[in-house]
Amino acid sequence: MAQIKEDKDILILGIESSCDETAASVVRGGREVLSNEISSQIDIHTLYGGVVPEIASRKHTERINQVIRAALGAADKTLDDIDAIAVTCGPGLVGALLVGVSAAKAISFAKDIPLIGVHHIEGHISANYIAAPDLEPPFLCLVVSGGHTHLVIVKDYGEYEILGRTQDDAAGEAFDKVARAIGLGYPGGPKIDRASREGNPDAMHFPRGHVGNAKYDFSFSGMKSAVLNYLNSEKMQGRAVNVPDVAASFQQSVVEVLVSHTMDAAAEYHCDKVALAGGVAANSALRKTMEEACRKTGRTFYCPPPVLCTDNAAMIACAGYYDYIRGIRSGLDLNAMPNLPLGQA
Repeated sequence: MAQIKEDKDILILGIESSCDETAASVVRGGREVLSNEISSQIDIHTLYGGVVPEIASRKHTERINQVIRAALGAADKTLDDIDAIAVTCGPGLVGALLVGVSAAKAISFAKDIPLIGVHHIEGHISANYIAAPDLEPPFLCLVVSGGHTHLVIVKDYGEYEILGRTQDDAAGEAFDKVARAIGLGYPGGPKIDRASREGNPDAMHFPRGHVGNAKYDFSFSGMKSAVLNYLNSEKMQGRAVNVPDVAASFQQSVVEVLVSHTMDAAAEYHCDKVALAGGVAANSALRKTMEEACRKTGRTFYCPPPVLCTDNAAMIACAGYYDYIRGIRSGLDLNAMPNLPLGQA
């Protein structure tokens, strides 16, 4: 691991607006969260069964300044106290990203504060540094969210090796689609998690997706299709569907693949530290199963609390801190990059 000189007094203002949460946070020294304000749009998008990009962008515009002021106020800081601004620049919804990036650029220009563009997935990974102050690279991290499923070796701060990624649906996306199909609605992940607690995970067997020669890649589209086929079959035969059983069986199939891929990679690459990140990392079954697998194999398990798994700005400020002390800066030409690959912010 490269030696970097940390400064525990550095204050980073983080801004996150990649999807449907408008968030701002002040973090000191990379790991001490002074404030973490999140304005969620879930109630609005629930009416449409998912995130509507145009509505998300409009709501970000309405709320961004209020949320930034709230974060500064909760931290008892002003913009004059801030050493740098870290903002999510990709990946995500382009209109939503533009709101956060534009706000950060405006503040950077007006107050002459350094600007740092942060990769959204790097932010999720960095949430583990906040939750576990003793955690340092290298470690293996499974990032699972509504838009991403990545298995990553964190070699150093800002240095990543992607071992596997989804070839189709992300895990969170599959949860949302199955939840809608069985009548649970949006957001699907938390609702499937709750319904599964009342169901039998062995009631039915859905296929476990694997990808040919790419042993650490993921595929969830087939699992989702298997659930839809089962639902159609039951409907055609006039049989009632046990929603908790379907939810639990589907959830178990996804969790088994996520955990088996991660533990196989940990063994092959000799990783004794394993972390979870992303919105789906809040799933209780995934957290429990991964923790048990790590305990059985003598590995240390890390996972942020749920509030740091879902989109938030503290994780962006944390990632921005490590870029800042490594001398990384963005110019005022920073733009929203909806398809930004990991490691290229």
